[in-house]
Amino acid sequence: MMAVRKETVVVLIVDDVPDNLAVLHDALDESGYMVLVANNGEAALARAEEARPDIILLDAIMPSLDGFEVCTRLKANLNTRHIPVIFMTGLTESEHVVAGFAAGGADYVTKPIRTTEVLARISTHLQASRQIHQTRGALDAFGQAAIAILPGSGRIVWQTPLARDWMTRYFTSGDLDAETHTPAIFLKWLDSVKTSGMEVHPLTVVQGGGRLVFSPADLDSEEQWIILLREESDAAQTEALMQAFGLTQRESEVLYWVIRGKTNRDIGDILGTSPRTINKHMEHVFAKLGVETRTAAASLATSKMRSAKAG
Repeated sequence: MMAVRKETVVVLIVDDVPDNLAVLHDALDESGYMVLVANNGEAALARAEEARPDIILLDAIMPSLDGFEVCTRLKANLNTRHIPVIFMTGLTESEHVVAGFAAGGADYVTKPIRTTEVLARISTHLQASRQIHQTRGALDAFGQAAIAILPGSGRIVWQTPLARDWMTRYFTSGDLDAETHTPAIFLKWLDSVKTSGMEVHPLTVVQGGGRLVFSPADLDSEEQWIILLREESDAAQTEALMQAFGLTQRESEVLYWVIRGKTNRDIGDILGTSPRTINKHMEHVFAKLGVETRTAAASLATSKMRSAKAG
């Protein structure tokens, strides 16, 4: 009796030999997987980008674009780098095995292919992948943005959707290291993390009115480190002050710029109003915060914001 099809589990097989594709396709299909195939490297990259399979079986030696280059490109693409790749090769020389892992492969099997072994390897890596996805889902559910990196190279191996969005907005292709495709400023900070022991200072990247802050969360694993991200923007800080002290939008904006050390005239220029109007807003802020001076208001607000972040 045929196994129940696992609609959510998609396997992409890449091999330039039709007989190999047929054997693997039939074995995986009978085991309940949804199977996609590609007979060359370019087609594999296109299918992976389009379908986002759960795992890829990749022939190492193919004409034109070999499996090592395909894997390297998959791992350089933010949309596909998280997909586990199992190499298939008839070459057992150590340099080819090393090349597969260096390209980002998770495992390898040797030809002639034994379907029972392939199925076992797929099951193992899918289980690990599910655990990672569950972790990522939990982080997102709590509004956390996170990335996982390889400690040795600094290459990003997965990231939550929120982290991906921020990374795309704060960094351009010109900011990325040519080899790892990770922001160069992040790699430099990572080197300092490796040598700083317990004194690890967050990395802050400024762009316009926003700041993206990277903080280490889990550096214990030798396989991957977890880094948390948070965005601090003028709008986010203003909203936080409104919630913390029951201020109006304009009162919160005024207090925010007071914290930043601006005078009433400066704030008036920024907000497009007169210093006299700013002074009226400050009187309301003083009353709501229960203070009498700008310094006291700034100190109380700053302390409240720090406590909120620590919590």
